[in-house]
Amino acid sequence: MSGYRYDRYVDGPDPLAPPTDLRAAMDELGREVMEGASPDSALRELLRRGLPGTTGLDDLTARLWQRRAAIQRRHRLDGSLQEIRRLLEEALAAERRELFPDPDDEARFREAQLDALPQGTAGAVRELANYDWRSAQARESYRRIEDLLGKELLDQRFQGMKQAMENVDGADVERIRRMLSDLTDLLARHARGEDTAEAFREFMREHGEFFPENPRDTDELVDALAARSAAAQRMLNSMTEEQRQELASLSRQAFGDSGIGAQLSTLDGLLQGLRPGEDWSGSARFRGNQPLGLGEGAQAMADLAELDALAEQLAQSYPGARLEDIDLEALIRQLGGEAGVDARRLAELERQLREQNLLEKAPDGTLRLTPKALRRLGETALRGVIDSVRAQGARDNDRAGAAGEPIGSTRPWRFGDTEPWNVPRTVTNAVLRSAGGPVALDVADVEVSETEQRSRAAVALCVDTSWSMVQDGRWVPMKRTALALHHLIRTRFRTDALQLITFGRHAEAVDIGHLTALDGVWEQGTNLHHALLLAGRHLRRHPDAQPVVLVVTDGEPTAHLEPDGTAEFHYPPLPETVARTVAEVDGLARLGASVTVFRLGDDPRLASFVDLVARRSGGRVVAPDVDGLGAAVVGDYLRNRRR
Repeated sequence: MSGYRYDRYVDGPDPLAPPTDLRAAMDELGREVMEGASPDSALRELLRRGLPGTTGLDDLTARLWQRRAAIQRRHRLDGSLQEIRRLLEEALAAERRELFPDPDDEARFREAQLDALPQGTAGAVRELANYDWRSAQARESYRRIEDLLGKELLDQRFQGMKQAMENVDGADVERIRRMLSDLTDLLARHARGEDTAEAFREFMREHGEFFPENPRDTDELVDALAARSAAAQRMLNSMTEEQRQELASLSRQAFGDSGIGAQLSTLDGLLQGLRPGEDWSGSARFRGNQPLGLGEGAQAMADLAELDALAEQLAQSYPGARLEDIDLEALIRQLGGEAGVDARRLAELERQLREQNLLEKAPDGTLRLTPKALRRLGETALRGVIDSVRAQGARDNDRAGAAGEPIGSTRPWRFGDTEPWNVPRTVTNAVLRSAGGPVALDVADVEVSETEQRSRAAVALCVDTSWSMVQDGRWVPMKRTALALHHLIRTRFRTDALQLITFGRHAEAVDIGHLTALDGVWEQGTNLHHALLLAGRHLRRHPDAQPVVLVVTDGEPTAHLEPDGTAEFHYPPLPETVARTVAEVDGLARLGASVTVFRLGDDPRLASFVDLVARRSGGRVVAPDVDGLGAAVVGDYLRNRRR
């Protein structure tokens, strides 16, 4: 029987993973932007936090720092020195056991030689270089010291060399010396600016077994060697002065004073000259109990450097940063495959936000929301308004017009709809659902034709942008309200003319993109006079339309516009400010507009003023909470339009 084996999918993104939730991402982006963040910073914040089911950059960075701390907390760097000291003591003990039974003077002389050895490990190893061991066990232990030194020094510079050289003989040592000599010649020619392409190919043909990274040219070879050599240097920098001196002295005994230590020192000098940008002077503090050899210590330092580089990539704090810059292979090496999957998802989210035309570059180089993104935010805001209305027990009326004039679009039928069925769309749905079988009409197949009435409305939505709106948590609900009304008019009442007007110390007519990205600014003044002046201009531009003026504010008017264009602010309000504001209300009433004021807060002075506005304009005052603001504004717009 043939069997099947299932394993984790690691070759790229999981093909069975759910698609990126762009709508949730846009909702998060929109919330950040409406709170005053720029689209750039909102995108960075979204990627830092992540989405449900996807780890964000902050969590990945925290895991990097935890791994970095664990490496330093768990290990120490004197593993090679400890192992050499152990082998030396083992060799001396075996030699003394061999000499002790021998009664002649030569044995006593040898014991005296051993007793007179320097206290330091490096000095003792150097003194014993020419000693004629009697004990075979002691001779083997000393040979292991020489081999260990050679392997560790090579493993510092050439990753994996120690494991590849378990059993070293004279021919192996000679082969390594020849490789190091050829490598030094190649790098010296490269440093002089000579063309080394052919020399590199010849070098790799002869010595490629020493370089599993399989570099493609001399520069890639130098990059790999310099990164490893710099890690070895940082390891030495992290040791005590005594430990560095011992290692320097011991390196001359590598493979039995083969000269390899000197060759490696020459190679290090060349690499430092070729890659001065590597970190040759750094260090790290290791305070654990698990000893590391020279090669393992160099790898630990390389891991620390890789973790630092990954943390910088995840921070995305440099100009032009993109998640595509993250080295996924390095991230998987350090944190595992799940971290790579999370990083791919975030990169895919960023890419789709750009490719789906949700973010675009502004003329000044910053990111901004596209009209498509604003439509999505408006749709979400309007859906929230409808949900709020339903929660209050009211029925959502999707019918756009009372005259029943088709506008060319359709939608699924819902209970209570009175619009005419769209027969072609209904039958098509039934045929598609039957998939070639008998066609039977189901209620889910029914679509109705959307309609709208022919009358038009000129709508001015005036929103207070003074600092109190930010301070009291009304900033984002105000923006969501504007988005919902804008989306409703643009999709259901396309012939209506909407003007958005912001007012603080001054008033300004703005588009929905500007309002959505508007920052809260510390500014004194509520210039409702200026806002109503702009609203009147908008209504006069559309004399054939039903005038609708909606005002959202949390404070009484404290500023008015002077004839020269300056804003006069005073608190408490000047009588002139109140008089000019009321005069604009009267002017709007003469145009046939009633002003509806949405009062936020319980200020009695504000309540008294807005009651006056309602009486003079024939309008009304609505006092919703911030969660019900959108439903109140949209509902009043529809009420005025039907009237």
